[in-house]
Amino acid sequence: MTINPLLVPSPLPYQLPPFAEIKAEHFLPAFEEAFARHDAEISRIVENAEAPTWENTVEALEASGQDLDRAASIFSNLSGTDASAELDAIAEKFYPQYAAHADAIYQNSALYERLQAVTPPEDEESQRLHSHLLRMFVRKGAALEESDKARLSEINQRLSALSEQFGRNLLADTRARAVHFSDAAQLAGLPQSRIDAAAAYAEQVGRDGYVIPLELPTNQSEQARLALPESRAALFEASNLRGSEVNAAGLVEAVRLRAERAQLLGFETHADYVIAEETAGEAAAAKKMLFDLAPAAATNAAGEHKLLAEEAGLHDQGFAPADWPYWESKVRARDFSLDEEELRKYFPLDRVLTDGVFEAARRLYGITVEPRDDLQGYAEGVRVWEVFGEGEDGKKEGIGLLLTDYFARPSKRGGAWMSSFRDQSRLLESKPVIVNVMGITKPADGSTPLLSIDELHTVFHEFGHALHGLLSDVRYPTFSGTNVPRDWVEFPSQINENWALDPSLVKNYAFHVETGEPIPDDLLAAVDKAKAFGQGFATVEYLAASIIDLAWHSLTPEQAKELEATPEAIDAFEAEALAAAGLGERAPEGAGSIRPRYRSTYFNHIFAGGYSAGYYSYLWAEVLDADGFEWFRERGAAGSASSPEATRAAGQKFRDLILSRGAARDFKGAYSELRGRDKDLAPLLKRRGLSGA
Repeated sequence: MTINPLLVPSPLPYQLPPFAEIKAEHFLPAFEEAFARHDAEISRIVENAEAPTWENTVEALEASGQDLDRAASIFSNLSGTDASAELDAIAEKFYPQYAAHADAIYQNSALYERLQAVTPPEDEESQRLHSHLLRMFVRKGAALEESDKARLSEINQRLSALSEQFGRNLLADTRARAVHFSDAAQLAGLPQSRIDAAAAYAEQVGRDGYVIPLELPTNQSEQARLALPESRAALFEASNLRGSEVNAAGLVEAVRLRAERAQLLGFETHADYVIAEETAGEAAAAKKMLFDLAPAAATNAAGEHKLLAEEAGLHDQGFAPADWPYWESKVRARDFSLDEEELRKYFPLDRVLTDGVFEAARRLYGITVEPRDDLQGYAEGVRVWEVFGEGEDGKKEGIGLLLTDYFARPSKRGGAWMSSFRDQSRLLESKPVIVNVMGITKPADGSTPLLSIDELHTVFHEFGHALHGLLSDVRYPTFSGTNVPRDWVEFPSQINENWALDPSLVKNYAFHVETGEPIPDDLLAAVDKAKAFGQGFATVEYLAASIIDLAWHSLTPEQAKELEATPEAIDAFEAEALAAAGLGERAPEGAGSIRPRYRSTYFNHIFAGGYSAGYYSYLWAEVLDADGFEWFRERGAAGSASSPEATRAAGQKFRDLILSRGAARDFKGAYSELRGRDKDLAPLLKRRGLSGA
């Protein structure tokens, strides 16, 4: 009898999935069996004749469903990084079944009663887990009447299907709208290596000429380099049209169902329902932050627009929304002596990773990352690394595995993210297996890519998430790693970005690929001086997307029913939401031409990525990040005057209080203990050029 590899623990180190053995046909049988096994485990808990205890109820619940977790995590990771028609068909069946299965557990009255009867141990993690579980059962419908439970389950199954469909539609439409150029002259401004990569991609997708695939955000990175306005416009327009024909009806239906579900569970809106579990606490707090910053950001952006439009005029060109990145790069080069093409030559991916990202983690957290070329990833170009720390006996001790999947391919969804194949848990005696994913264009000649500043920061950002998963040290899987509120999960990732160009680290990895010379101080000084320039644009772009997210999810069920499911109606809704915040057409002159970082029909974060009513969280966490990095500076752990001893001591404290604890302790208390006080907004305002806000 052939054993389904999804239904047994992997024999590989850290239970890395045996990717070579896993076939698409394994998934549906594995899910069916795993659902049945999990149901049986829940039944044993509920039917236990002994009085409810922490061990026979809560810890039994935490330990249940491991076969399902294994199969689901492998499937979700592979379907996001290497999608196919076969996996899409499986997803269409699986996700509604998964939602129904979860509802059956959370709506199990007997299980809920046992949880209520349990007295938790006195340690903080156990107390928090008990409180969390009781709250989650109520939020998932345990206290509803049977008819309402049935309706809630219907809603959840449909929302699961809509989410999967939105992401699938977006991936297909993004692929279809990749921009074709027939002549290399249309790609003027790009280096030859990038033009060669566009030709290689065209061949890969069966086209002649050159093809540039679209990235997830509205503005595409190559808009900053393409010299011809019509080429920039082609990328920008294709980006803005994504999902308009295929996702309009689904996103409106999702908004209606989310609003109905929130009301069913006792909340006025979906935003209220979601943010009640975030560190912001209530939707009004998130909205206030966005609306308070919008006027100052728009004023800054208007000033930037004036400079950029003047520069375009000096070159006898007009200025359209697609031209922001291009003229911003030209003015930055003019005013700050910053040649972004030359800057890339100091950031080859391989060296950035080993001598930058991994070295920062060694200095701060005492860990080392070593290649495991004997272990296989799930696709070509995916590398496996083993992460080591120091054990109690002073010897090297394995912490977990890291997979890096950095290169774009047609089957991979856009964006960058961290995920896990396995989470850390002392109860389950499991160590983490984490993956970082990006969509960097691979040079046609196979050389290591040269990173832009944005890509450099993204590599550090996603590894910050990876650290959150790898350095987790909790008992219960519910609280492991990044299983925390959205507006807290971005704190460790954003704090890690600060090390990218910190003087204490950058000279360790930034060497010119042609000359071998270290990055010069004057170039670093130019980068530092240029930081605030462009923040008006970047902040407006981000705020606009966050405001659109909250606008959709602040609708009552009655308001949601009035929505029209057409591209035109969606455009009008977005415009009205932005106008209410003084953005869009009401923004100061020039700032109104900035498009949101994501528009609704391709806003994967909120309609397929779990960030609904939560996109504000990046800025909320940036308040912590900006203030928190000041703490590292004050302790002598950052900057040119930092010392190895101070860096290691500060890193250990951050690891102990933040990275290792997941959701096992109070977030506000953890930050206050780290900083010695509550968060301060001033460092963020300074960083974003909004100190007068």
